[in-house]
Amino acid sequence: MTQDDQGTSRYSDSQDGKAIESLRLGLVSAPELPERIVNRIADQLPELLGCHIDDRHHWHVDCLTDPLIGADDSTTNVIEQVERIKRDNGWDYAVCITDLPLFRDDRMTLAEASENLGVAIISQPALGISPLKRRLREAILHLVNEMHHGSDGHHRERQQEHMEKSQQARERSGIRNRSSRELMGSRLSERLVPIRRVTPDDEHEKDVDVRFVSATKWLGYAKLLGGMVRANRPWTILPAFRRIVAVAFATGAYGLIFPTLWKLSAAYDLYRFFVLMIASIIAMVIWLILDHGLWEPQRYTSNDRLTRFYNLTTVLTLVAGVACYYAILFVLFLIAVVLFVPASLLESTVGQSISWLTFPALAWLATSVATVAGALGSSLESDETIRSATYGYRQQLRQRKVKSRQAED
Repeated sequence: MTQDDQGTSRYSDSQDGKAIESLRLGLVSAPELPERIVNRIADQLPELLGCHIDDRHHWHVDCLTDPLIGADDSTTNVIEQVERIKRDNGWDYAVCITDLPLFRDDRMTLAEASENLGVAIISQPALGISPLKRRLREAILHLVNEMHHGSDGHHRERQQEHMEKSQQARERSGIRNRSSRELMGSRLSERLVPIRRVTPDDEHEKDVDVRFVSATKWLGYAKLLGGMVRANRPWTILPAFRRIVAVAFATGAYGLIFPTLWKLSAAYDLYRFFVLMIASIIAMVIWLILDHGLWEPQRYTSNDRLTRFYNLTTVLTLVAGVACYYAILFVLFLIAVVLFVPASLLESTVGQSISWLTFPALAWLATSVATVAGALGSSLESDETIRSATYGYRQQLRQRKVKSRQAED
């Protein structure tokens, strides 16, 4: 019986008199969202690997969180970093799930694998918004398949035959992928933004045997931004906005005492309400960015394209968070208007007959006015509170580096 580098047995109990070799797969994930998803699927992978990759082995899956993978925005050496981690831990294969966007030859890359090194990398943001758990599980299985069985045409044809024979078992396991050449099964996102399989022939990329890139540029960028915004968890902004909501609601409630808002809400056309809503949301987003230093100057970063993506991600994250904040304010004002504004008084004040839409219109106008006040109220919150609510792990790390470089200047 042989031992691996960690001193553990490479063979499990014998079956029919033959020892069954164990294979170890290591999952190296970035903190927060990639880490959480990996932890949810790790327990499922040993059985899936045995059923759908190679049942001649017992599979073991180890999870490791490494915040330094790609920490300097340079993804060209991630394969080498993961290979070192794989070697140090005595794994047979390693898959890195990074929260960084990957670009190769100006193409947005979802994943790539090296059969020779036994290492693969997946860009979590490039997978889009949802369902991340299923997509990531299928992507990991496919990349291990490529590393274990080979990526050339002959090996893929042989694996295609195997997949067709085990199609029913794959469907029972919830695996949609039916092709030995595709990273994952086809869903709506993959139909809108197709994934192209590439086999690099550049001698400078001799360690990469297969790569999966977005076949469309701008739709691929949109999908990437969606994944980056999800990593920032825009819903976490709301708890940090408690005092801002209080200031905004107090301001709007005070304004409702006066008949000016009542008359304006009755006189406005529908388009004015939309213009005011959009203007108030934009004003609050701009104020948050300027007041709390959320914009990332390009002169302090090493990759202009990534900086643009992260700045756009910041804007979209704030828009999503402020839109939720706006909706909460609207509900609060609607309740207040219905409870405290008598219909007869409202009708006599505006000088015209009212309908049930008059109350939501008044609440809508009050919400837009109060949102501007809430933007000024956001100054009550500390920069650290707003950044923690707006940014996921990766952007917080980038912000700290930018602040450090600004301080050095």
